[in-house]
Amino acid sequence: MTPLRLGIDLGGTKIEIVAIDAQGALLLRERCATPQGDYAGTLRAVSALVARAEAQLGVSGVPLGMGIPGSLSPLTGRVRNANSTALNGQPLREDLQALLQRPIRFENDANCLALSEAADGAGAGAEVVFAAILGTGVGAGIAVRGRLLHGRNGVAGEWGHNPLPLASADEQARPACWCGRRACLESWLSGPALAADHLAATGQALRAEQIVARLREGDAVARASLYRYAARLARALAQIINVLDPDVIVLGGGMSNVTELYDEVPRLWTRHVFSDSVRTVLAPARHGDSSGVRGAAWLATA
Repeated sequence: MTPLRLGIDLGGTKIEIVAIDAQGALLLRERCATPQGDYAGTLRAVSALVARAEAQLGVSGVPLGMGIPGSLSPLTGRVRNANSTALNGQPLREDLQALLQRPIRFENDANCLALSEAADGAGAGAEVVFAAILGTGVGAGIAVRGRLLHGRNGVAGEWGHNPLPLASADEQARPACWCGRRACLESWLSGPALAADHLAATGQALRAEQIVARLREGDAVARASLYRYAARLARALAQIINVLDPDVIVLGGGMSNVTELYDEVPRLWTRHVFSDSVRTVLAPARHGDSSGVRGAAWLATA
């Protein structure tokens, strides 16, 4: 039998499971809504996805990897730093391993994106890949020569809760992030952050995808909102280039589907990078919004 791996991406709005074979070919994919603020319900939803997947594949006990918002504390083993705050402080690894009766490899969801894209995605063959998720939240992972970089404290790539670089007085006055800090990148570069910025500037309550649609219809106000977003993203990524100097920056999450960013951001970041040329490539995740869950599956035997 071809070796199988299961991967789960535990997101703020959805939980996704995939099955891949030894070559990374996708065999199965299913999604369900994430039970909001319900830890026990989240455990049940994950268990049900695994049960249905294995029933469909006619197997059991398949190796499993999971990407989560935040990470597991090296001190307590419990979830920390998750914007899905119902997970914080919970023994997720122990609870799910007991429920599913198998060991599970856990990683931050952005680390899973980095692993997937460095393996056979937009960063394949690159020495250093910085993979940023711009979705409900904002985070990042780093892969060096195809292997994840965790760092001494297990927080390498925790980008979303650093302050926006070169913030103006108005930007510094941003309402507090859920983490308790102000002007976090997450509060400026997530999809909901674009919507909040547009609302503050125009009084129009639109979702991020509606703002982008209006931009493409020629709406100058929507264009201005996206330009502000792109300028902030350019500042934030220029800081990464100045410190890490990656070969490739890969974007995942809902905002990675905004194709205008791939021309606009590199044009804007050059003024902030301490170099006479910027050869870093900005690219969307080759495996789209399922790239992170593929990375989770690769974890199962990593």
